[in-house]
Amino acid sequence: MFFFFVGGVEPRVSQIIKSGIQRCIRCGSPADLVEYEKVLKLFFVPVYRWPAKEPVIYCNRCSLILPQPPFSLPRDGESSETSSAMVSDVLRCHSCARVVDPEFRFCPYCGSEL
Repeated sequence: MFFFFVGGVEPRVSQIIKSGIQRCIRCGSPADLVEYEKVLKLFFVPVYRWPAKEPVIYCNRCSLILPQPPFSLPRDGESSETSSAMVSDVLRCHSCARVVDPEFRFCPYCGSEL
């Protein structure tokens, strides 16, 4: 008897929390802060889904999923200019996506050139 199993777990965006919050480290296009769910598929049919624990950054162009940024979103009453300034001050490594000091020429975690 031959049995061929096709299936797996894949992430799927369920809701956009904030649009254009950061630039994608792979392609440079605007990326969104999203809530997502994990979907179990068997033979390309969704069988079971469950919500993920925390929001992530998702690029619509290249479908890259990154962990949530190290800064918080603006609260009620705060201006969006302060949050956009915080986004622009953050420098991430293009290879490992970790936050790096802007004065460094090489990533201290993976060694790639910034």
